[in-house]
Amino acid sequence: MLSLSTSKYAAFSDTDLLAALRTDDQGGFTEIYQRYCYQLVALAYRKLGNRDAAEELVQDLFESLWNRRASHEIMQLKQYLFSALHYRIINYIKAQRVRAGYELYCRLTGPQAATTTEDALAHGELSAALLAGMRRLPTKTREIFQLSRLKQYSVAEISGQVNLSEKTVEYHLTKSLKLLRNYLRDFLVLLIVFYRCF
Repeated sequence: MLSLSTSKYAAFSDTDLLAALRTDDQGGFTEIYQRYCYQLVALAYRKLGNRDAAEELVQDLFESLWNRRASHEIMQLKQYLFSALHYRIINYIKAQRVRAGYELYCRLTGPQAATTTEDALAHGELSAALLAGMRRLPTKTREIFQLSRLKQYSVAEISGQVNLSEKTVEYHLTKSLKLLRNYLRDFLVLLIVFYRCF
């Protein structure tokens, strides 16, 4: 049986729940969670096919909603929740693709790499594609990328070496990874398909 406090929130509109949330009302937050959690998990599961990942993304969404309750400018609660989840799903898929590409790269460049002619060929092509992508980066972005990824310098060390703020260094690193991901996307997709086929 529902408690009086729970039944009170169940009668709230989404607008009322948002108002309650902004005043740190945990009962209002609990009602938002109960009202939308199942629908959000179901959507994420349909998109990802992975129950654990779907639940994790939804939990992250609700944690963010609670932690930023005072600063959120939410007009339509349901629209906000589904839109925010949509972006989390896209970011998760992108991260999975990057991780798969990186794992493949590690396999090709690791100690067991190049055990067959096909592996050697794929390794050579990936290295060439990575170098070509790095050459296309703007000069300062390429320098910062090389210091970070090839020489393993920290952001603070790079900042001191190139005489830029840490925030600017982070900007260049984000930019380099985004550009390289775009340069290598087609190559990695073909390589992943090739390895799944053989």
